[in-house]
Amino acid sequence: MPKAQWEAAWAIGMNSTQAMRRVILPQSVFVSIPPLANSFISLIKDTSLAAVITVPEMFLAAQRIVSVTYEPLILYIEAAAIYLLFSTVLGKVQNRLEVYFRRYE
Repeated sequence: MPKAQWEAAWAIGMNSTQAMRRVILPQSVFVSIPPLANSFISLIKDTSLAAVITVPEMFLAAQRIVSVTYEPLILYIEAAAIYLLFSTVLGKVQNRLEVYFRRYE
């Protein structure tokens, strides 16, 4: 944030903590929400850290069941639907956060 933001907050009588909470952070959060949320969604979909929500195990379990039942289409569609559900929910949360913090724009 430009130094003028700090100076404006101090000019109306805010101390550093108030300026940070009421002026600087709302503007900073608005700018940082989209890239952070996109990175988090990519993390969920792409990395081994998604093991916290058992995404990799979901495909491993689907492969094991397919080897017994020989019906891969249904199981892989279910696994894809769960991925889609996670991505959709996280995308909607991101949109709501952006709208919430856009009020400071």
